[in-house]
Order: sequence, then C-alpha cells, then structure tokens
Amino acid sequence: MAICFMAYVIAYLVRFEFAPPVPEIELAKAFLPVLLSVRLAGILLGKTYAGIIRFTSSQDTLRIFLVLTTGSVVFAALNAGRFWTLDGKFFIPYSIIVLEYLIALFSMIVLRIAVKVLYVELKNPGKVSKRAIIYGAGESGLITKQAIERDPRSNTEVIAFIDDNPHKQGKTLDGKSIFSRHKLDELYASGKVDEVIIAIPSLDAKMKADFIAKALKAGVHISNIPPINQWIGGQLSAKQIREIRIEELLGRETIELESAAVVNQVKDKTVLVTGAAGSIGSELVRQLLACKAGKVIILDQAETPIFLLENELHALGYGQRFEVVMGDVCNAERMRRMMSHFKPSIVYHAAAYKHVPLMEHNPSVAVLTNVHGTRVMADLAEEFEVQTFVLISTDKAVNPTNVMGATKRVAEMYVQSKDRVSKTDYVTTRFGNVLGSNGSVIPTFKAQIEQGGPITVTHPEVTRFFMTIPEASRLVLEAGAMSSGGEIFAFDMGESVKVLDLAKNMIRLSGLELGRDIEINFTGLRPGEKLYEEVLNSAEDTMATHHPKIVKARVREYDYADISSRVGELVAMFDTQNNVEMVRALKSLVPEYVSRNSEYEKLDQNDVG
Repeated sequence: MAICFMAYVIAYLVRFEFAPPVPEIELAKAFLPVLLSVRLAGILLGKTYAGIIRFTSSQDTLRIFLVLTTGSVVFAALNAGRFWTLDGKFFIPYSIIVLEYLIALFSMIVLRIAVKVLYVELKNPGKVSKRAIIYGAGESGLITKQAIERDPRSNTEVIAFIDDNPHKQGKTLDGKSIFSRHKLDELYASGKVDEVIIAIPSLDAKMKADFIAKALKAGVHISNIPPINQWIGGQLSAKQIREIRIEELLGRETIELESAAVVNQVKDKTVLVTGAAGSIGSELVRQLLACKAGKVIILDQAETPIFLLENELHALGYGQRFEVVMGDVCNAERMRRMMSHFKPSIVYHAAAYKHVPLMEHNPSVAVLTNVHGTRVMADLAEEFEVQTFVLISTDKAVNPTNVMGATKRVAEMYVQSKDRVSKTDYVTTRFGNVLGSNGSVIPTFKAQIEQGGPITVTHPEVTRFFMTIPEASRLVLEAGAMSSGGEIFAFDMGESVKVLDLAKNMIRLSGLELGRDIEINFTGLRPGEKLYEEVLNSAEDTMATHHPKIVKARVREYDYADISSRVGELVAMFDTQNNVEMVRALKSLVPEYVSRNSEYEKLDQNDVG
C-alpha cells in the first residue's frame, strides 16, 4: 500500500513537472481514498503480499501484474463512465492512471528482486568457489541455472552455456554467453571452468561419453541433471544435480525392454526367480512385478539379502504379489516341494556361483551349484510343465579358461539338449560383467578409493564387456519373451572396455589425481582369468532377432541322453572331492576349456602330450 501511495504521488509530480496546480492537488486528494480502496481490495484478493520475497518467481510477478492491471482498468472505467466528476471534468487524468500503474508495477517487482538478491548475498558472502558451464542452452539448461542460483547453499556460479545448435551460439541466455562445443578446449585451458553440468536429459550415449571423457581429461568436475520425471514436484533442485555414474562412460545406448511382449508373457502368471537375492535376480523380481506378473516366487539361500529384498518390496506395496522361499537349488526334494506348491509357469534361473578365483579353488562346489543345481531346476521345470525356463549364463562360458565358465557352459549344454526332448521351452542368455553387481570391480574400486588406495588392477591390458544391472535383467526378460526354445541369446555390448581405463576414470570422477593422490598397482591375473573375453564361440554364428541389441547364436546341438549321462557322472564325482579329476571331467565335456593362470593347466599339457 505504501508503494501504491508513493506511485500515485510520483505520477502527479511527473505529470505536472513537479509543480501541480492547486485544483489538481485538490482533485488528487479527493480521489486518493478511491485509489487506495481499489488497490487494497486487489491486493487482498490477489494475495500478492503472501509470497516469500526471497523465493520470488515468475508466478509472483504474474500475480502482481494481474492485480495492478485489474485495478487500473477499474479506474479507467470509472473515468470513462463519469461516475464521479469535479466541475464536469475527468476526476483523474488518464495519464495519471497509466503513470501510477507503471510506477507501482515496476516498484513492486524491483523490490522483490532486490530483496532476493540481497538475501542471497548476505546469506552467502563470498559463496562462489566453483565456476560452471552448462551443456544445453534450452529450457532444461535455463532451469538448471536458476536452480543453482536459487539454492542459498550453492557455491557455484554459472559463467556460460555450451550448445550444439548453431542458431543459439553467439547469443546469450539469462545474461550468459552461449558457446559452441568447439570452444570447450579453450575454456578448459583458460582455467576458469571448475565444473560442467550436462542439462540435456536425452543426450546420445556415445556423445555423452565423449563429452565426459574430455572433461575428465581436462581435470574438470562433471555432473548432470536427473530425468525430468524425477524432479521433485516438477521442479529441479540444486541438490538433485548429481555426480556422473561410471556406467555413463561406457558410451552405449541402454537396451530398452520390449515391455508389451514381456507383459503379455508374464501378466497374471506365477513366475519363479532362483538366486533372487543377487544383483540380477533382485532386479528381475522388480521388473517382473512392474510387468504385472501375478505372483513372483523369490527363491534364495542367502538369508540377509533376501530379508532386505523382502522389506524393499513390502515398502513398494507389492506385499500381496510375491512369496519368499528359503532354499538351495541343489536340494531336489525342497525344490520339488516348492514347485509342487506354487506350480510356476515361467522360471528364471539366476542361482549360481560366479566368482572366478573362488571357484577355481573350489571346483566341486562350482559343479554342485552351477551344474547340478541347474539340472535339478531344469528337470523339475519339465516335471511340473513349466512353460519357459530361462538360464542366466555368462560370457565366461565362451571358450572358458576357468572352472566357473566351464561349469556354466555345461549348464548351457544340458539345458539346450533338454529342450529337444521336452515340451518346456528352454532358453539361455549370455552377457558380460555387470556394473555395480556384488563382486564387480566398481564396488571394489570405490572402496579402495575411499581408503586412499591403492587401486588394484590385475593387468594393464585386461579388457571386459560391461553392462548395467537393469540392462542385464531386461535382456533376460526379453529373451524369455521371444524364445521358441533351445536358443542361446547374447547381447550386443558394443566395445570391450579396458579395466585400467575404468579405474583411471573412477579416480577422476572422485576428484583425485593419479600419481599424486592415489596409485594403481598391478597384481597379475588371478587363477582362471584371461585378458580378453568373448560373447560367442569362434565356431558359432549369429542370427539377428527383432531386437537390434540381441543376437541368437547358432550353436552345436547335443544329444540329451549323452549329455544327461555325462553330467550325471560329473555330479556324482562331488562325493570324492577330487578336484583334479572333476576338472578333467569338465574338460572332457567342454573340449574348448583350456585353463589359464591355473594349477589345472597341467591337465591341458598332459592331454597334448
């Protein structure tokens, strides 16, 4: 109200060049109560006073504009209708109405902006310690800049934008210059950029990986904004601007699930997931529930992980749609009882031992779980007329060099041969290392970095294929949906990644410098490990599927009776606990199995001799 009164006085002074005649002064005094009453009514109805000034937004400005405009329209209407005149003249000149409106509007908006800026400066004196550029000069980029400036705890100043659109380059956005990506090298070299924020949620994966790698190489911290659907209440918060995840450096587009096909397969059906407390198994459970599976049977022998998964699913509201079963897939009677009770239509067999060095030292356990456990579940799937049985395998089963890979290859052979004699559809999926899974290099590297190092890498040239947990789980679901039985599906994982490069990038992502803050030590290949991994055997061909990222392997076919007999003999050797003879039997079953960096290399030499 004080601003409205001031605006009215200034309007008269300006209109009459700071010397209004006495009659005009009397007219101004007479109309003042009307003006203040109309303005007060508008302010009360529009609640322009209610907004917290330090959080002023465009909505507050719009509200002020509407309230003042409406009041001025009322004044003009009164003037035009001669509802109140003085000596037959207009009760207030139109010029006064316009001037008062403009001065009041300007003053109210500027006051709020000034208070907002002053508050931020007083709250955070000398707050700027990081200078950032935002990649993406679109709406998301602008929202990102405003979110940073709105956060009183932020110590970041946005100094520029980067955009690939040539029509935007050379212009400004919210007072900051927009540069081409080609300007990055110069900006990095200037030493004026501490951080880059990627504000393009749909950025191409390969382009994003290149952009990140370039920033890390220049020693610039990099982060990005979450997808729009994760913004809180539709608003981006500076706290949501997160660190780049290591998987974003893979430069590969995430595999997308053909959800309609999977939903059609699993909707309202009972589905069993073995090894459901593991990294892949638990993600399978989540995605199956999201795909409207009727009931998901969660089977595992790991007590604490399955307890945590159960609590998570209850919190998500899935309590009526899953059952938890504690059990070992090697225990045939326990598994038969479970299958008899639930009668699942689909089985996803993820239960397995997967750690290469551990299994190299414990071949009998690898055979028992990976071979016998798979045989138990595959046989029960036929006995209880399961529609589809999906075996989750590994790229280490291709030309295996270790016990773990060889046992998974035998499991593949058994399942594949069983498909030829059973009404159940048996299908196998192969994929590489899973980022973030239990025992993967990522958690290991993170723990080593947190402890100050050193980071341990087996060999400077070792490479691996990598994928994320959701990607691996989607592949399994997709394979189950597209299968007609007997196939081995593999995922096109793009280029293999040097583990050494992965370690270096994780060091950079942590804001550390190799050689100064942390070291990398080479420990040598572990038992059973090889430098390079494959997804398909050299004797195998591939065929395309309807999904561009999934291929089907043309593999040798095996006679079920022969494979079943030989697998039975192998499993029976468990009681002898003779590791050497068990590995020899594995090599007989899988001729391409040649040990590397292992005590069992002598068996290959003996065979050659």
